Amino acid sequence: MSERTIRVYGDSRSGNCYKIKLLCAELNIGYEWVEVDILKGDTRTDDFLAKNPNGRIPLLELVDGRHLAESNAILCCLADGSALFDGDAFARAEVLQWLFFEQYSHEPFIATSRFIIQYLGSPPERLAELEHKKAGGYQALGVMNGVLARHDFMIGANFTIADIALFAYTHVANEGDFSLNDYPNVSAWIDRIRSRPKFVPM
Repeated sequence: MSERTIRVYGDSRSGNCYKIKLLCAELNIGYEWVEVDILKGDTRTDDFLAKNPNGRIPLLELVDGRHLAESNAILCCLADGSALFDGDAFARAEVLQWLFFEQYSHEPFIATSRFIIQYLGSPPERLAELEHKKAGGYQALGVMNGVLARHDFMIGANFTIADIALFAYTHVANEGDFSLNDYPNVSAWIDRIRSRPKFVPM
């Protein structure tokens, strides 16, 4: 690893890991990507657990050797002081409220459904669980659709890490068997993010 390059351990199919790629593209942050296969147990090795005892990705390794886990914490760290995570205490807390929303009210339904379908192949014993997650996922999309009826991005006129966090799994919601047909404001927001000059696909 170069002295001046951070390292990101991640799975290229993961929305949580994609958040970091999208942020680094937006802010022109150079990094080394280390591909990790969670299904093969790459995050359960002694070496990885020494870096993150929780055994999850993404994992950020800073140039000084410190490690930081949890995708939204990594977003806050890397975006600190930039236009994507700026302002007074209230402005930053507004961003944080959507990061917490994403982890508590969005990801457990939409991201988990995508994992069951795309990673695990929709095993029969989990089909009832998938159906049960529909209501929560659509409720989260409804909240976003209402907010995005009033302005272009989740906080207002400005693109922030709140948008990155929510975009990651929303734009592939169909892969978790969620339709966006009834959420036109969400679909328009996805198009706005995809049209950003530094956008990179998953």
